[in-house]
Amino acid sequence: MTDIAVAIVDAETPGNVGTIARSMKNFGLEELLLVDPPALPRESEAYGFAGQAREDILPNARELRFDELAENYHTIGCTAITNEDGSQHVRYPFQTPRELAETLETVSADTAIVFGRERVGLTNDEIARLDQVCSIPANEEYPVLNLGQAATIVLYELRTLTVRETQLPDPTHDRASQPEIEGLHDQFATFLDAVGHPEEKQAKTMRLFRRLLGRAHPTGREATTLRGLLREASRRMRE
Repeated sequence: MTDIAVAIVDAETPGNVGTIARSMKNFGLEELLLVDPPALPRESEAYGFAGQAREDILPNARELRFDELAENYHTIGCTAITNEDGSQHVRYPFQTPRELAETLETVSADTAIVFGRERVGLTNDEIARLDQVCSIPANEEYPVLNLGQAATIVLYELRTLTVRETQLPDPTHDRASQPEIEGLHDQFATFLDAVGHPEEKQAKTMRLFRRLLGRAHPTGREATTLRGLLREASRRMRE
């Protein structure tokens, strides 16, 4: 089964952290990651809203920096309707929660589902650092859900990966580790510099490459081979 963590970035209220912890308990997830969280004392709403998750998930939540999250997990940022297309891919392409579950079904990787702030969600700069984007289809007249609702919907759709209702097949895809993936991104950046790719276009091209790899889930050998090819190409062009 795929190991899936839930990360909350800069939550504004303890109550929403507790609500998400409860949804995690409902759907078989255990690892809660917090980036810049509010204070979560035992007497706060977090524990009041967490249900049985107050006994294990919430007190065992781990605080980390956003950089650590992006560098050590295959990250999937959750956002409202993106209103973007292939020419603007900070938040595109995206998958629905159900499509995401199908994508992750045969992938063995340390994966984190990332939720943002209650009012503004994840920023474009944060989304650009993440590997995939997930968006919940909703009424276009009012597509924005509150944080607890969004988390519950996404985690419900992932239950086939986290709740052992029936015997699931073992993962068949040996995905590269996140440090290996990040090394490939670094090598691609060096490659862009070596070929003289316009500086003003490099950030957008790097995001395009990150989205491509996020969907492809390359194996360790594939990542190593691609990294070697890019390294050699960069060396020859500089010569």
